[in-house]
Amino acid sequence: VQLQASGGGLVQAGGSLRLSCAASGSTISNYVMGWFRQAPGKEREFVSVISMTGVGTYYPDSVKGRFTISRDNAKNAVYLQMNSLKPEDTAVYYCAADRVYGSKWWRTNEVDYWGQGTQVTVSS
Repeated sequence: VQLQASGGGLVQAGGSLRLSCAASGSTISNYVMGWFRQAPGKEREFVSVISMTGVGTYYPDSVKGRFTISRDNAKNAVYLQMNSLKPEDTAVYYCAADRVYGSKWWRTNEVDYWGQGTQVTVSS
């Protein structure tokens, strides 16, 4: 599966952005989907994951209550709604996919498929 993230940009603190991830080459209904981010000089960080059916989601405390992941299997797309953005949310955001839902997403970040990132910049 090939993944392409979009929707990034520059926003003021407290604002919102919606990222999209378009998949091609395979239907995403066969994949667990998620988002990671990486800020300059920092390690890649898990942001969110959603199960194949969309019933299960998981977020780290850093974004819980502000970010919402969703998926539309019919459109072969995944979304990340980001509200109440903070300067520390500034990073390149990457869409990812894997066959497995579980701690590999938030503990090891070792998932199988990665898309190109989209830059999110939050000004103070």
